[in-house]
Amino acid sequence: MTESVINPDSLTFPIPPEIRVVVLDIDGTISGASNEVNPTVVEALKAVKAKGIQVAIATGRMYRSALYFAEAISADLPIICYNGAWMQNPQTNEKLWHLPVPIPLAAELLDYCEQPQRRASLDVHFYLNDQLYVREINEETRLYIERSRIEANAVGDLRQLLTEAPTKVLAMSSNPAITKNLLSTLKQRYSKDDLYLTQSNPYFFEACHPGASKGKAVRYLIEKVLHLQADNTIAIGDNFNDLEMLQYAGIGIAMGDAPLEVQTEANWVAPNVEADGVVAALEKFIFTP
Repeated sequence: MTESVINPDSLTFPIPPEIRVVVLDIDGTISGASNEVNPTVVEALKAVKAKGIQVAIATGRMYRSALYFAEAISADLPIICYNGAWMQNPQTNEKLWHLPVPIPLAAELLDYCEQPQRRASLDVHFYLNDQLYVREINEETRLYIERSRIEANAVGDLRQLLTEAPTKVLAMSSNPAITKNLLSTLKQRYSKDDLYLTQSNPYFFEACHPGASKGKAVRYLIEKVLHLQADNTIAIGDNFNDLEMLQYAGIGIAMGDAPLEVQTEANWVAPNVEADGVVAALEKFIFTP
């Protein structure tokens, strides 16, 4: 088991009066190296639902990719995907929320990432109508689509797609220093009112509409759809794109492999995904008297 950077017992907070919803990230939270949900996690979530507590997913993944995991854990609430830029009800297929990246900003991001000094080290992904479009399918893209259980559309010049606003723009690199620098540089160029910029893992730079984040989407789900409050919510995640929803929830739980900045903002730090940290969190906050 990987030890947390922060001692979980050092984090104290008032326990919310009644938990009604558990919101879960996918990668690094309910799914690890196997790209599946461990049976122990499935059984724990089944027991959670038996107590009348609803389960939701909030992920950076596409809707069609997230749907596999929603079915695996029998989550029937609307799925929050694309880092909170898209919310869709899997029962009715109704899209409740969609905030795409404005076309001029998507064009600027593409131009920046495809400058000669960056083009060879960055693979740019456009997501339109829950479809993935790429310049070409290389080894990194092949691994990405395999893990995501989707297909990719190789179109060459992505500019031809800019008649429509993409849901998300992602730039991927096998060198995490490149994406970290890209995030830092573009955060200086664009304000939070221009774009929501984040990372779901060290190899991805992700840009969404400024009104999007998992925190904002979870707030909408909890307060506008379910008519509950933040105090009725547990949120569990492992990376920077989970930060806002951990801050919103009555109990925000970071996984043991989460960056220190995310752990610091959490109310509790669980073991990592390979040690079934979600099960430990549910035992502590739901099943322990």
